[in-house]
Amino acid sequence: MNSNKIGLAGKAAVALTLMLVSAVGWAADKKAPGDMVAVVNGTIITQGEFDRVLDYELRRAAQSGQQIPDAQMPAIKNNILDSLIVGELLFQESKKQEIEVKPETVTEQLAAVKKRFPSEAEFKKALEENKLTESKIKADIKRDLAIQQLLDKEVDQKIKITDNESKTFYDSNPQLFQQPEQVRASHILIKVDQDASDEEKTEARKKIKAIQEKLDKGEDFAELAKTHSEGPSAPKGGDLNFFGRGQMVKPFEDAAFGLKPNETSDIVETKFGYHLIKVSDRQPAKKIAYAEVKDRINKHIKDQKLRTERQLYFDELKKNAKIEKFL
Repeated sequence: MNSNKIGLAGKAAVALTLMLVSAVGWAADKKAPGDMVAVVNGTIITQGEFDRVLDYELRRAAQSGQQIPDAQMPAIKNNILDSLIVGELLFQESKKQEIEVKPETVTEQLAAVKKRFPSEAEFKKALEENKLTESKIKADIKRDLAIQQLLDKEVDQKIKITDNESKTFYDSNPQLFQQPEQVRASHILIKVDQDASDEEKTEARKKIKAIQEKLDKGEDFAELAKTHSEGPSAPKGGDLNFFGRGQMVKPFEDAAFGLKPNETSDIVETKFGYHLIKVSDRQPAKKIAYAEVKDRINKHIKDQKLRTERQLYFDELKKNAKIEKFL
């Protein structure tokens, strides 16, 4: 099971809330046995529940510009069914272990959901449109929190990362910790569209030329950027912080990397307009120190262990359960 699948399994109980927030709500009421896609220790998972989660996943993919090929649909459907089954098993286990969720925590989570709507009226409208009630949403939030507490107790808290593990990973993967040459630059931008008229381009170039003349007379670059730059970095005196090659458009990059600290470029034209660029610092390529990346390495290793250990826990729950699939 990949990380997305684990996420879906862990969130299966609160899919209702996720979909409501996305204006794709679904009612989690149980249907007649003939409508079932699976039975987990006697609890029915309905075709309606499955279809609504599938619809949500397809909508989410469409919103991100993805089109799922027909050939992938069987695997996606199987993952969704398995995730719903795992979600039900986790919830059943949380009840067996008598895990309690504090009412105030549910209230806080519900308040967070409501904040994602423009107003209380819009929230209630979404409930009505999707045939939902606030009590149903609270029940699903409570279910999800119980599952998260269970996973935290049975899996997450037991995972420990030693300094030796993270240092070994660092030493074994030197290619991951190479920092390329970087420069720290500021710029002053006068915007002009690529398809602007010759007159508009001429006017913009006059503006940047006038600023360049002020720089030549000794005026402060940062102050001129704050006053005249039309880029988002203007309030910071045009400061773009450090960046490496490939992060800026090519003409800008070439100009910046061609400057020494405290040097200012001639006028540079890009698709955004006209720039004056000043480099304040340079850093040569180097290997990032272990201390700087230790926390990131620990998180990476822990995430890997979480995926593995959670999958083992899911498999153990399945092994001891009575599961019937009808999809």
